[in-house]
Amino acid sequence: MRKDKKEFYTKTRVGRKKLRKKRRIYGLIICFIAITLLSYSGFQIWKWNLDNKKTSKQEKEIKDVVKVEEVPASDEDTLVNSPQDKNNDYWNYIKLPLINVNFDELLAKNSDTVAFLKVNGTNINYPVVQSNDNSYYLTHSYDKSKNDAGWVFLDYRNDINNLSQNTIIYAHGRWDTTMFGSLKNVFKNDWYNKTDNYVVHLSTPSYNSLWQVFSVYSIPTETYYLTSNFGTTESFQTFLNTIEGRSKWNFNAEVNTNDKILTLSTCYNDKEKVVLHAKLIKTQTKS
Repeated sequence: MRKDKKEFYTKTRVGRKKLRKKRRIYGLIICFIAITLLSYSGFQIWKWNLDNKKTSKQEKEIKDVVKVEEVPASDEDTLVNSPQDKNNDYWNYIKLPLINVNFDELLAKNSDTVAFLKVNGTNINYPVVQSNDNSYYLTHSYDKSKNDAGWVFLDYRNDINNLSQNTIIYAHGRWDTTMFGSLKNVFKNDWYNKTDNYVVHLSTPSYNSLWQVFSVYSIPTETYYLTSNFGTTESFQTFLNTIEGRSKWNFNAEVNTNDKILTLSTCYNDKEKVVLHAKLIKTQTKS
């Protein structure tokens, strides 16, 4: 055999061996990556289920000790920023009952408790907590144990007893509809077609209150709607015009700068938020 042919065949065999070796290495790397991803995904699913179980346990414990009572409308209730037009829907919503909650047991469980929130047409029926930042209750449950399901919490800038122009409550939008996972119900026709859903109930240790929904929407993540106070009447009016104009539905509600606003915010997906805005229409002082 000629020398050049022998060298050619030798190089070819060596090249094939190297190629097979590279393929084995690449195959092992791909397998390693696949196993790692599967293990990570499995761990995340396990952890998500574990957090769900812990949250369900918290919910049951709260329901066992807390009674949420409906309180009929009373002539002693304080109407807030009532319109002159007696045909306005406002006058129908103030006839709806409020909710009343005794906070003794809740405060004994968690001294951070500031309110109890109920949103008609959703599963939202939770005590609301408040920390000195807006991150703690993203990763802690009501009993302050570590939990990525988090809890329902009031913006640290707000004071539940001295309401800002915009009072903001957050929670995770959980897939199993816990926390604010069912807030997206507001986009369904069934929710919109039932007008009793257009109210939000908020009870605190010192008062009960009723809020009329005037805007719901999804929006790419931003901070504008999370502004709590405004420097001028004009900037507040611009804010009201903006958030009302974003609404998916027409609630036939009048909103002006004399109103107090309640904002509920949660994740819709990785890039968007679900937002509900309501205005305070009635309060009832607790004895």
